[in-house]
Amino acid sequence: MARRTVVRVNSEGHNTQTASGGPAAVEWAVVDSDIGPLLLAATQDGLVNVVFHAHPRVRDKAVAGLAARFDGAVVHAPDSPRLAEPIRQMRAYLAGQLRAFTLALDWSLTDGFNRQVLRELNDGVPYGAVVGYGDLAARVGQPGAAQAVGAAMGSNPLPVVVPCHRVVERDGGIGGFGGGLETKRKLLALEGVLPEPLF
Repeated sequence: MARRTVVRVNSEGHNTQTASGGPAAVEWAVVDSDIGPLLLAATQDGLVNVVFHAHPRVRDKAVAGLAARFDGAVVHAPDSPRLAEPIRQMRAYLAGQLRAFTLALDWSLTDGFNRQVLRELNDGVPYGAVVGYGDLAARVGQPGAAQAVGAAMGSNPLPVVVPCHRVVERDGGIGGFGGGLETKRKLLALEGVLPEPLF
């Protein structure tokens, strides 16, 4: 006997369940931007993941990771109401029209020290400001943990929104960045921290 796939939609016509009929824990979409395609994923609790350079190979790996973490309940839903505001705010930020994200965030992809550092970064380093790795470590009561802060930035599941691009080296270097140094430079230039590139 052939297996049937059940897909339920809400009153707006959006898919709300996985192919197996279970509820969609995560809905995702890819958004084109000046810094390359971005994958945005949201749960009922809020935005849970932002992935840089979401070309097919990277996108597929990210979706597989979300599926593993959320028991397969992941659905491509570019018109999802869950994603509408994250997409709108991301586009506004990248166009220079938004200085602070006001999104509900789902912190479930991070925990412990990393979550503590990322929350402090999110709450305490505004648009146009930067902070050193060591300074951020001190803010969470762990002076001397600059390398651990660097690792937390590298594992940030919500880059751009939780602004790890604002964390720089003490000596004035811009430090590393999971989205690539060119992307970090563009984001810092957007916020007026670095001059705009000449070409």
